Amino acid sequence: MSNIILETFQLGSQWPTFDPFLFCAHHRDDYPPGNASLGPDAPLTGHSIGQDFEHPDGWNMYHGTTVPGFPQHPHRGFETVSYLRTGTMDHADSLGATARFGAGDVQWMTTGKGIQHSEMFPLTSQDSPNPLELFQIWLNLPAADKMVDPYFTMFWNEDLPQISELDNAGRNSTVLVLAGRLGQTEAMPPPVNSWAARSESDLAIWHIKLDPNASWVLPVARPETVRALYLFDGGGLNLGEEHLTAGTVPGSMPVTRSKFRPMRMAPSF
Repeated sequence: MSNIILETFQLGSQWPTFDPFLFCAHHRDDYPPGNASLGPDAPLTGHSIGQDFEHPDGWNMYHGTTVPGFPQHPHRGFETVSYLRTGTMDHADSLGATARFGAGDVQWMTTGKGIQHSEMFPLTSQDSPNPLELFQIWLNLPAADKMVDPYFTMFWNEDLPQISELDNAGRNSTVLVLAGRLGQTEAMPPPVNSWAARSESDLAIWHIKLDPNASWVLPVARPETVRALYLFDGGGLNLGEEHLTAGTVPGSMPVTRSKFRPMRMAPSF
């Protein structure tokens, strides 16, 4: 293994993270058509209602009883970044705020001195399946900001900055910049109390998508920056001179923790 890639390990539904990130959950559920109560129009046999995390039938109820999701629960002292690739989420909190958001939208919540909220996944289509894919990232707050007033911000899909680049063979790579900056492209302004608002932190969250056999150069990071690259979909990936092989079971892909100089990335199939 090169001195650029520090370590690799397997991904499950909960991904390892590095300071100041605390946690990342990857939810991928193939929900069936919904019923009139926005729950699954399917038997719940085999689901442990109230604590359903084993994916019977390819989907979970999580802590929900009628609608899948996470009923009211508390958070304090950190932030949650919820990036919804497919499906729908309903948010409600103790501040009186509510929001329904969907594919491609991001909710960034600063919990500060404490908040109660719920995150439910309504199955809005009764005529077709309701697939859901969600990343929820927990990000620590700086010590001086752990007791700020809680609040949340919505980043709508159509407003998120995205970079597209063609390689020499005309194959496309796209990068959605959720936090931080990439070259001259900056993410939408993060909450003011976040590590992401501190330029010295070099914090970034990017969603990178490469066409088959496309080539893209990951730019240089600061010397003290450690990046984590999560290969969660597709085939393998050539990273510089290293080859990473994706697992055959969804959610069992390699992740790479590395210090980067500029490095060429190319998917392999």
